[in-house]
Amino acid sequence: MLAAMSVLEGRSLIRRYDDLVALNAVSFALDAGERIAIAGPNGSGKTTLLSVLAGVQTPDGGEVDRHGSRLGWVPQRAAVYGKLTVRENLRLFARLEGVDDVDAAVDRMLARIALADRADARAEELSGGMRQRLSIGVGLISDPVVLLLDEPTAALDQLQRERLWELLDQLAAQGIAIVFSTHAANEVEGHASRVIVLDGGELLYDGPPAQLGSESHFEASFINFLRARRGEDFVVAPGRDDAGGGPA
Repeated sequence: MLAAMSVLEGRSLIRRYDDLVALNAVSFALDAGERIAIAGPNGSGKTTLLSVLAGVQTPDGGEVDRHGSRLGWVPQRAAVYGKLTVRENLRLFARLEGVDDVDAAVDRMLARIALADRADARAEELSGGMRQRLSIGVGLISDPVVLLLDEPTAALDQLQRERLWELLDQLAAQGIAIVFSTHAANEVEGHASRVIVLDGGELLYDGPPAQLGSESHFEASFINFLRARRGEDFVVAPGRDDAGGGPA
């Protein structure tokens, strides 16, 4: 069996905002085709970690090694131009990324994100789910091997979320490594092979979701894990479905 190939590494990453330490020596590696969820309370460093990995922010310490891999970045708000059509948005970002055959790349992406029939619609006319698919198309236009997504389903309804996950699962099946932050425990359980748990900028856990705790649901395991780390006495009963809001 061939060893897994690392396509992205963060080594001892530190990021500060004045006196606030948003990331405190966070390290992890991502292999080709993996699906990693980043979970943690609000303000735990999830968005900061993703933006540092994407090169949007520069770490104050440590380093990111992309191993020559092309990365796609999808921020929480769809990063597209509302006055441009779907096709024009894709053409613009293809040119910015230096894609060789822009027209061919745009046609392939329209089919890939299932927006060929809305190619001439302005982005501001699209539904939230369609705008998010377009944003993912922008992130994929350079044919990356790693796709980083910050809470990709946060503003979507249930049907839109299901359709988006169908697309992301297809991308993972094609060998694209997926790293996403999420508030939803069911997304960790259903779509991640690993979960990274952050709290206060510290990496507390990196491993399979099912091994975080002994509870039958990730949400209960997640809450109990964080409470135990903080020395809190309250424990969510195993098997409860009403454990609270889930990862934040």
